Amino acid sequence: QEQLVESGGGLVQAGGSLRLSCRDSGRTFRRSPMAWYRQPPGKEREFVAAVGWLGGSTTYADSVKGRFTISRDNAKNTVSLRMNSLKPDDTALYYCARGYGGSWVEGRVDAWGQGTQVTVFS
Repeated sequence: QEQLVESGGGLVQAGGSLRLSCRDSGRTFRRSPMAWYRQPPGKEREFVAAVGWLGGSTTYADSVKGRFTISRDNAKNTVSLRMNSLKPDDTALYYCARGYGGSWVEGRVDAWGQGTQVTVFS
């Protein structure tokens, strides 16, 4: 069964960094756009960042621009999210998502991971 598995979450002090990874066991990764979403406690899930299937096209939520970097390794079927200058507001369950159609389009998702928890304390 194809699945997305996230890793790399944890507890970090404000100002610190974390790197999340997501491995896709499916066969469509290399031609699929990928994204990260997050769900803060008591709030709805929100978009964080996305990358096109070739890796050259990226987009970010305003709240993370300049602090987070999304990247992918098509040889390893993985997508990563490097998070710097973390803030307590970044505390959330972070999800990996696989899109379809080449370029990322909001809402066009065909698979989700189970999530990895990121907790930022001040």
